[in-house]
Amino acid sequence: MHCGYVLTSPIVSPRYSIEFKNKNPFSKLQALSSQTQIQMNSPATKVSLPSHVNYITSTTNPFVKHCLKLRQSSSYRHTHSSVLIVGAIPIKEVCMYQGIKTEIECLLLQEEAKIPQGLERLSIRIVRVSSLVMKKLAGVKSIDSVDAIALMRIPNSFIDLEEEEEEDISIDCKKWFAYSHRVLVLDRIQDPGNLGTLIRSAMAFNWDGAFLLPGCCDPFNDKALRASRGASFQLPIVSGDWNHLRTLEYEFQMKLLAGHPGTEKTKPVSKLSLEFAQSLEEKHLCLILGSEGHGLSDQSRKVCELVSIPMAGEFESLNVSVAGGIFLFMLQSCSKF
Repeated sequence: MHCGYVLTSPIVSPRYSIEFKNKNPFSKLQALSSQTQIQMNSPATKVSLPSHVNYITSTTNPFVKHCLKLRQSSSYRHTHSSVLIVGAIPIKEVCMYQGIKTEIECLLLQEEAKIPQGLERLSIRIVRVSSLVMKKLAGVKSIDSVDAIALMRIPNSFIDLEEEEEEDISIDCKKWFAYSHRVLVLDRIQDPGNLGTLIRSAMAFNWDGAFLLPGCCDPFNDKALRASRGASFQLPIVSGDWNHLRTLEYEFQMKLLAGHPGTEKTKPVSKLSLEFAQSLEEKHLCLILGSEGHGLSDQSRKVCELVSIPMAGEFESLNVSVAGGIFLFMLQSCSKF
């Protein structure tokens, strides 16, 4: 009978540490294995996975539960500044963008599986897990295509302004993006596939960053990560509200454009064209795209210049990620072609 860990001979590996910011994160957990070291430090509780533990067999293991919550819960991910990435291809895509500088805390491999090609040269901790653990963490019925799972740090290029001091916003907005010539603003985008695709498109067309207004899904959701193909780890992403966005607009004298289906009774709607895009070449620009079900918020419609994509076909609108790709392509800086 085992308790979740299989101990083998010591390996040369950094100590893995999980920090819980909750006051009492263990209230609902059973007693941990005697091999798991528990250190109660105020105000945070730290659980360390000993360096000599390199094989986990039980799905009830506290470390496995931690990883599972990282995949399932946005608030938990951001509390711990960590994200679970499933599959060698997504892992390699993140590493490719970051030049192998991404902080991979731990790479999980199934039992005797080989390290996926392209990851073998990384100096990272390897932890072997049973097929049951791999299946649990991957969240799929079959793990035939799941060759690796990585625990990574959320990149420093992501900023959540809810955690910033309000009096510092006017100063810090200059630090949100390395450049602010072209910023994609997402207004209540709720489908993670659409959000990830838009971030990927913004990266492809060399936009300077993405700003997420309230109501957007988490860019580090597993579906969003798959759709972004690693771009969420490279493109600067800021999560904030309209006050933050207006501060950015004022600081850099940015023009606010919003994608619109084209029918609006209260104000005119411009048509996207090459001439229109060229007229904005020298301007700092925010492009705002609205949600899949409800479109632009009232605030976006009120303060932005509305722009539509001319369509010869008999359709009222396009999917937001498709429309966004067209806008991002047409409005990219000509100097960046």
